[in-house]
Amino acid sequence: MVSSDFVKQWQGYGLTTAEILYRLPDHPSLLQSYFWQEYDLAPNFPVLVRFLDFWRDRLEGGLHSVRVAHCGLIKPAEYRAVDGIIRLN
Repeated sequence: MVSSDFVKQWQGYGLTTAEILYRLPDHPSLLQSYFWQEYDLAPNFPVLVRFLDFWRDRLEGGLHSVRVAHCGLIKPAEYRAVDGIIRLN
């Protein structure tokens, strides 16, 4: 059986990591960081947007900023041209 994460990668999803800075409800001048990681589609990031909407609707800590990194894990094979032939005797 194939992993659901592997299927997502074939559908174009890539591993996405977001660093979310938010304000503490009791001390709004202090920032706390939260790291979120999931497979998502760049550049619109619908899974991340859904999570941030949930955060805004249900959690008390106000969002300050979000920094996103994305990487497609399945990529075409790299091809390198060879300038010559090496002969081994």
